[in-house]
Amino acid sequence: MDYNMVGWFEIPVEDMDRAKTFYEVVFGVQIQVQDLGDTLMGWFPWNHEKPGAAGSLIQNKDWYKPSNVAGVLIYFNSEDVQNELDRIESAGGRILKPKTLIAPDIGCMAVFLDTEGNRIALHSRQ
Repeated sequence: MDYNMVGWFEIPVEDMDRAKTFYEVVFGVQIQVQDLGDTLMGWFPWNHEKPGAAGSLIQNKDWYKPSNVAGVLIYFNSEDVQNELDRIESAGGRILKPKTLIAPDIGCMAVFLDTEGNRIALHSRQ
């Protein structure tokens, strides 16, 4: 295979402004929102020259519903997961699993709930 398996992800939201603010605060990024009629998409920054998948927040009441127990668990890469964990609660989220060592050669992970009720994970080598 000449490409990475994951090419795109979408995180369901019920309130785009609230979710946009949460992710901008936690990750220190700017999210661009596009109105597609019955769907709002908030695109995370993407650089095609860097590794990793691109994705967006997505609001469409007929097709997407946030969940804290069901569905795929997305892992965001980080320099150190503690950096983002330190901003989660003040941005309106909740930490479900604090920074936890997976294995010395794999690194650490953590899990949080965003403002929409989605279970999201973090991974870092340290």
